[in-house]
This record gives sequence, C-alpha cells and structure tokens, in this order.
Amino acid sequence: MVSPVVADISWLQALVLALLQGVTEFLPVSSSAHLILLSWLTGWPDQGVVVDIAAHFGTLLAVIWYFRQDLLAMLSGENRALAAALVVATLPLAVFGLLFHDLIETQLRSAWVIALSSIAFGLLLWVAELLHQAREKQLKPGHLIKMGIWQVLALIPGASRSGVTLTGGLLMGLDKQTAARGSFLLAIPALMLVTAYGSLKVIRQPAEFSYALLLLVTGVSFVTAMATIGWFLRFLQKTPLAVFAIYRIVLGLAILGVLWQQGSGA
Repeated sequence: MVSPVVADISWLQALVLALLQGVTEFLPVSSSAHLILLSWLTGWPDQGVVVDIAAHFGTLLAVIWYFRQDLLAMLSGENRALAAALVVATLPLAVFGLLFHDLIETQLRSAWVIALSSIAFGLLLWVAELLHQAREKQLKPGHLIKMGIWQVLALIPGASRSGVTLTGGLLMGLDKQTAARGSFLLAIPALMLVTAYGSLKVIRQPAEFSYALLLLVTGVSFVTAMATIGWFLRFLQKTPLAVFAIYRIVLGLAILGVLWQQGSGA
C-alpha cells in the first residue's frame, strides 16, 4: 500500500512515530515491522509521506552529526578512498531501488512479507554472529563496497538496513564496532536517497501540512537517533547481537500470529 502524501494525524501519533523512527532506524530490528505492529495496536492511519520525510531527515541529521569527524576527513581529502567507496557502495541500492520501487511499494509491502523477512534476516544475523571471527578492526573501501551490496537486501520490507549491513560486516570478519561504523556511514547516503525520493512525491502532489508538527517529528527523531547510536555502539562492546536476532524472530512470529487470527476470523 502506497502512503498518502499528507495524512491528518494527531500530535501524539507524530511524537510516537518520531520516537519509533529514531530508535529503529539504526538498530537491526526492522522499522517497517514496528510500524505495522504500531498501526495494529493503535488503529492509527498511515502517517503519510511528508511525516516520513521529516522523520528520516531527523535521523539523517543525527548520523551526520555523530560521524561528522569521519565525514570531514572524507570531504577534506584525508580519506578520499573511503569517500569514493561510500558513493560506489550506495549505487546498487539506488539502481535496484529505482528498478523495483513499484514492486516494493505495492506487492512486497505486506504484513506477511514483513513478518517473514523479519524472521529470516533475524536468523541470518544470528548465524553471522555464531560464525563471526573478528579479523579486521580498520574499515577499508572494499568493506564498504561489499556492505553496500548487502544493503540492497534492505529493499525487502522487514529486512532492516542496519541488520543486513551488520550481517555482511560480520561475515567479512570485521569486528562489531567496525561493522557498525560501516553500517552507520552507509546510512547517510541511503537516508539522503529516501528523503530525496519522498520529496519528489511531495513536489508532484503538493499539499498543505503543519510545519510545527513536522519540526516536532524532525527534532524528536534527531534526539532519539543520537541517543540510540551512542547506546548501540556501547551495547556492542559487551552484549551479543543474538539479542536482536531473537527479538526480531519473536516480533515476526507475533505479526504472523495476528495475521493467522485475522485469517481464521478469530
């Protein structure tokens, strides 16, 4: 189902959506799965593309600010190879996103797909950690490009961009902190693409909306995302990613349970 450009939502819904986006964007838990579950629990309407843009823009600002030193080093030419790799690594996501955007937004964006992919990619993350042998502590251009290929899988609703890039990093032998840094850096151009794509929709279908509400969404998602990034990097130092894998599996099973009940008429 394609989101409307603008929806009439309450300030409470906007606040909760901003909090949810800020937390789930950078954790390997699938933000789309949480949005599905939230809509079921609350009965709230689809928030619309404009609110989505505001929420993603807030998380984009957060990851840019958090990794500003890395970005400044790239822009100044100190780390030109990594900057070039970041661009190259984003190309597969952009190409496949453009080729299959209709399929992704219509047929694949179903609760069944989101639930099953949440479970499947949760299991894959778990396996990647079980097989993980940390051999690399320095993020190299080749690592980013390979993680960018993994990132294409994030186009499947429920897969989690953070989850698939972390999985790829672990299977390449990166230590968890380095894999997470690569995942966060890849999030910057990915979120730019999402924001730009959503903005094009708004330009094509202009509508009135509350700037104050959008400012709230952007601000809350920014603050929440900043806190989440810092917490997650500390979390990786002492806790296994299997925690997130198990959570994803339980979440996917919960969604399947609700779908089964709806199908059986219970």
